[in-house]
Amino acid sequence: MIKISQKLKDKLWWLIISVDYDYNRITIADHDLTEETLTLWLEDKHDFKNTLDECLQVDIPAKQFAKIIKEEQLNSYEGSQMHPTKNYVYKDRIEINSPIRWYQDDASLYEQQHTRDTVLRLLLTQLIESQTLGDDMVLH
Repeated sequence: MIKISQKLKDKLWWLIISVDYDYNRITIADHDLTEETLTLWLEDKHDFKNTLDECLQVDIPAKQFAKIIKEEQLNSYEGSQMHPTKNYVYKDRIEINSPIRWYQDDASLYEQQHTRDTVLRLLLTQLIESQTLGDDMVLH
């Protein structure tokens, strides 16, 4: 679950209303990943902004970003492994690297874009579901 402040919820709703509830029109104009935060700048595909200051800035803690990568299994694949002592093969999820390291070092540009799009989709889904179901419910 991504923690969303009330101020950010209001701004996200304003963006959703401005795109006539067509979530496919919301795009990531730019992004930045530091040790502590993933920053996404959001805008309407039909109303591109001249500067990032005009876009909606969303800051997601790096820990939450890493959790999303792990939960969505973006940094792993299903494969076969040999048991170290009993000599039998079993299927398992094989982690390529820790989530943030995978994103920075191993993911292709397409995989990085897909990961950021996944974060945006989860953010919007959580916002819509929490407002639809009521603010007192916590979604995981």
